[in-house]
Amino acid sequence: MSTVAVLVEHRGETVAQPTLEALTLARTLGTPVAIWLGDAPAADAVSLLGEYGAEEVRVVSLGEAGRVPSVAAAGVTAAVGDAPVLIVVSTFVNKEIATLFALETGAGMVVDAAGAEWVGGRIETMQTVFAATWNVRTRINAERAVVGVRPNTTMAVAAEAHGAASVVPVAVETPEVRETIMSVEPQAVPDGAPLSEAAVVVSGGRGTGGDYTLVRELADLLGGAVGASRDATDEGWIGHEHMVGQTGTTVTPALYVACGISGAVHHRGGMQASGTIVAVNIDPEAPIFEIADFGVVGDLGDVLPQAMARIREHKGA
Repeated sequence: MSTVAVLVEHRGETVAQPTLEALTLARTLGTPVAIWLGDAPAADAVSLLGEYGAEEVRVVSLGEAGRVPSVAAAGVTAAVGDAPVLIVVSTFVNKEIATLFALETGAGMVVDAAGAEWVGGRIETMQTVFAATWNVRTRINAERAVVGVRPNTTMAVAAEAHGAASVVPVAVETPEVRETIMSVEPQAVPDGAPLSEAAVVVSGGRGTGGDYTLVRELADLLGGAVGASRDATDEGWIGHEHMVGQTGTTVTPALYVACGISGAVHHRGGMQASGTIVAVNIDPEAPIFEIADFGVVGDLGDVLPQAMARIREHKGA
């Protein structure tokens, strides 16, 4: 079987859930190998990657220079070797790295895919386009394919038969770059999964009136992340890192709950591909109801407490 390289998304020593999803997809295409950019991973991380099918963990240590996308792309190029397929998680950083890799190697590239398969000796991907209003299939006709997959589009399943992944250091010659890292300021990492990776997202809009107490409470109860509409972030009610939309974060959770969000095109473009969409809005004509699987016409201040009470009852049953 063909070798399929998977770029590991990790935060320190912790392997991000979307990487396990990517490895699960990779097993349907060939034999997965994991590419780890950074210091050598801990034994637990290597074991987890092996559990999901990686036969090798190819480690590329680039130091602080690895924060520059062109340097990271050179490391990926060295680690991929002759693998005809590279899978990355569709994050802003990974898309830039993958694009530079594709330019260097002549690979064909698709981002924000929901799946991939071999058809006639070529990789074909499935994705939604035009604000999730069309489903399309794309065939990559180049000899090498790069596929960026959205989180929550493949169920992560451990390999039935797996062994211990071997760690393989990869030497890379750092290219000359025009960028210099002047300083690095770590940002506080919120608890739970990042917005783009969360399986449940609860978002609030103008209907919250700036009070996100109930939205946060419901998100915590469901083990999800907090999102917001552009109106809410523009008003300064919540940070822009929470904005869901075409110019914010695109999310594909299993469950998306829109609270007090009208459903403008900008917002729908960032969440319309979610698995199940629940909308709560006081306006029965709100556009969000056109795409919702389940809608409640009412004030979120009345609806959310009742919903949370029933959820707690169900959890306690």
